[in-house]
Amino acid sequence: MGIAMGCGDSGETEADKAGVGAQCTDSQECESTDEDFELVCLTQFRGGYCGLEPCAGDIDCPEGSACVTHDDGNNYCFRVCVDKPDCNRNRDEENWSNCVGSITFVDDRNDRKACEPPSSGI
Repeated sequence: MGIAMGCGDSGETEADKAGVGAQCTDSQECESTDEDFELVCLTQFRGGYCGLEPCAGDIDCPEGSACVTHDDGNNYCFRVCVDKPDCNRNRDEENWSNCVGSITFVDDRNDRKACEPPSSGI
């Protein structure tokens, strides 16, 4: 039995459909059909990370992602997760993101986790 993967899959969040958290080398790889959000390739993270920068709160992020303050002092929209596999649908193993609860959520909802990519740039 095959599993359908793609933009129209039911159960995907807006963030999944837009490609938040995907590996990239430039912003063209992060292009989305979602006109509300323009993802960019955050090259400061190893393997790149399709996301948004800056954000002031979750309202600035696609549903299924959250505005977080990273250790570098900047705010980004990162994909929310339950477990590590949620973070790595579109990433190579050497560039896997971790599903962490210790990240700082801007909206102060610390009852969740976000996909944090490795921090050394492309």
